[in-house]
Amino acid sequence: MLPERILIIGLGQTGLSCVRYCLRQGRVPRVMDTRLHPPGEDQLPADIGRHFGGLDVGQLLAAELIVVSPGVPLATPELQQALAAGVEIVGDIELFVRACPVPVVAITGSNGKSTVTTLVGEMAKAAGIRVGVGGNIGTPALDLLSEPLELAVLELSSFQLETTPGLRAAAATVLNISEDHLDRYDSLAHYRDTKLAIYRHAGLALYNREDNQTRPPAGGGVSFGLDEREYGRLRHRGRLWLSRFGKPVLPVDELRIVGSHNQLNALAALALADEAGIPGAAQLKVLREFSGLPHRCQFVAEKNGVRWLNDSKATNVGATLAAIAGVAESVTGRLWLIAGGQGKGQDFSPLTPLLENSIAGMLCFGQDQARLLALAKNTMAVANLPEAVAWCAAHASPGDWVLFAPACASLDMYANYVARGQHFITLVEAL
Repeated sequence: MLPERILIIGLGQTGLSCVRYCLRQGRVPRVMDTRLHPPGEDQLPADIGRHFGGLDVGQLLAAELIVVSPGVPLATPELQQALAAGVEIVGDIELFVRACPVPVVAITGSNGKSTVTTLVGEMAKAAGIRVGVGGNIGTPALDLLSEPLELAVLELSSFQLETTPGLRAAAATVLNISEDHLDRYDSLAHYRDTKLAIYRHAGLALYNREDNQTRPPAGGGVSFGLDEREYGRLRHRGRLWLSRFGKPVLPVDELRIVGSHNQLNALAALALADEAGIPGAAQLKVLREFSGLPHRCQFVAEKNGVRWLNDSKATNVGATLAAIAGVAESVTGRLWLIAGGQGKGQDFSPLTPLLENSIAGMLCFGQDQARLLALAKNTMAVANLPEAVAWCAAHASPGDWVLFAPACASLDMYANYVARGQHFITLVEAL
């Protein structure tokens, strides 16, 4: 049962879903936001109390429960005051798991989590299972509770995991760890440990044996990887197959998503679906049909013999490295990279060997342009995305590929990675 005095911090999609949930439970919350005009304020019911433009400590201390949006760090001094005074602070995912009556599959990682979440959700749907898919992707988690469910599949960010101590997933995975959000965490280890909290109390802890940082702290678990063990790959009848404990499951060349990183995503989805009781036939049907998500290594067009790919979702270096690895085996000509934006404190140096060996040149723009330009000699400065696309259109030859995988967040120039990716698509289609 929810307490009487509930304060929701941060509006937007998540905050509005919290408001709707509280009202369904017979509670009228108050809303607070540091922004003077937060997104979604026009959708708030008139009788909801609100305080915009800052955090009011008096109201924080008067609350019995504070529900904080993922974008607001728990380290915020006003929240620390409330915690010290004994006020409980949780996120929307904690409210969800306290109320959810069905098994939860929980998925996190620096990269690939939206793909794996979607795959598992589609596998459940193909099997006729009433599944809710949401969290950090698509539908806010609490909105999923308004329909009867048999299974919930949640994509969870590190920010969401900070405020979800009660998660007890039927199956949980950390797909990979690479530098991200170091503007919020004081070290890569801090960021990693926040992700690894997803394994606490999980029925199945699924980790990536290609990435030791994903191993459950308590040991044990089941793994996926690119060799023949557990969920892996093997040679069978002259073809490379996805495999389950040494048994071939699906030829890799029947996947519509390309690259070794997507083979790992497919293996993770198989393992999670097995634990969730999703039949194998439904799993294979989805793997054969799924062609990937928008803004994730998405083929846009071929113009004058040049292939253009949009991976605007590559908001960190690890995602860009995975995108390059995924397409490198298919490129017959040169590969051009467009990158830039807000680097979030990352180390960009892992891109240097690829710039020196695999990439013909990198066009750099945005807030961290100077740091990207310093990585290698074949980097070029452009003012913005239109200038980058125009440059590549003028210099690329038939057989070349142009990959937009920014390695950075978009917020210095765009509302989000979707708006950035859509702008890229519009520019390419206009060539």
